[in-house]
Amino acid sequence: MSKVIVTGAAGFVGSTLVETLLAQGHHVIGIDGFTDYYDTRIKHRNLDSVLNEPRFQLIQDDIRNLDWTSLFKEVDVVYHQAAQAGVRASWGDGFQTYTELNINSTQLLLEAAKEANLSRFVYASSSSVYGNAIAYPTTENTLPQPVSPYGVTKLAAEHLCRLYHVNYGVPTVSLRYFTVYGPRQRPDMAFHKFLKAALDDEPISVYGDGQQTRDFTFVKDIVAANLAASEAPGAIGEVFNIGGGSRISLRDTISMMEEIVGKPIPINYMESSKGDARHTSADVSKAQQILSYQPQVSLQEGLRHEWEWLQQLYAYLRSPHRQPVA
Repeated sequence: MSKVIVTGAAGFVGSTLVETLLAQGHHVIGIDGFTDYYDTRIKHRNLDSVLNEPRFQLIQDDIRNLDWTSLFKEVDVVYHQAAQAGVRASWGDGFQTYTELNINSTQLLLEAAKEANLSRFVYASSSSVYGNAIAYPTTENTLPQPVSPYGVTKLAAEHLCRLYHVNYGVPTVSLRYFTVYGPRQRPDMAFHKFLKAALDDEPISVYGDGQQTRDFTFVKDIVAANLAASEAPGAIGEVFNIGGGSRISLRDTISMMEEIVGKPIPINYMESSKGDARHTSADVSKAQQILSYQPQVSLQEGLRHEWEWLQQLYAYLRSPHRQPVA
């Protein structure tokens, strides 16, 4: 099987992708800087199941410090999942971190990719590039108008992928993820926050009136889209929406969570947050046609999986017998 690189390998999507690639027989080089955006113990735990796998190599370092020309030798596919995540933290002084980790780091990879013999460079973009789209469901031809600095950086890196494809033939594919959820979801993301609050019998904070809608996508469907993007002949140079077909209001989602956890979840409504789009909804017809993409996991099923994982995670993190992470 082929040798591949996954950046952001210890993260939510990255670690799930690493496991899947290894299960398929690939040799995987995982790159992760283990930044402290959230508890690094969670990131280390994400990779526990693969650390002793002989076909897996973990490099713990910042993307900007590595010799990518050497790393790309004999590599077939790059899955570029690494990014500084989060909308709210991207304002103000934090913006420089986003430009460095989302734009400059991507450009470094693309520069090295010019001279490499890659069959595919798959970039993890975001539905945040659309902002408050003019139509729903939203197609890839919709004018991107991000409403957060985070969205700006994801769009800029996406444009870089297109430039390096057009000018240097780098075989890029960009996937615009729509609100990913499931096991290993980051602690700053809404579902993780809400389910942890339910676990701790605490109220949750909802920004706005709760009627905002999202197209939620289960993490294994995201992984399936990445794998398809690495192989589909017509994918090179293209951008694809990757949604879950589960557009639903936040309030209705919380009601579904209450059913899953078996108790009410008290809500504190707060002022809407700057940079949050009111609605998202993906038109995935292009991905269906070219990638044969078809989401498989319903929102209710996916939430049950996340709830089961989250209970295990916090039992581990709070255990007095837990071994410290090196």
